[in-house]
Amino acid sequence: MGDEQLDGLPDDDMLSSSALSKLRWRCRRGLLENDLFIERFFNRYADSLTVGQARGMYTLMELADNDLLDVLLGRPHTLEVTKDLQVLSVLPLLKV
Repeated sequence: MGDEQLDGLPDDDMLSSSALSKLRWRCRRGLLENDLFIERFFNRYADSLTVGQARGMYTLMELADNDLLDVLLGRPHTLEVTKDLQVLSVLPLLKV
């Protein structure tokens, strides 16, 4: 459940403003703690996000709120999503 605008684009292309807007909308969460991580991420990196990083964010947004919080806090988990290369490219930026 990503953005069709990103289909076929190389991972290292810069994210367009319309794709960034759509990503921000998709990243809205029901758990305040997740929103704080995500808002800080966008405040720091929105202007330099790549297509690959956006794909990683879309993958993370597929997680339930509590699972996402576990990933962001570095709690032990068994989620396969954290092995995805695009997720791995964006996860350190979320945790900073």
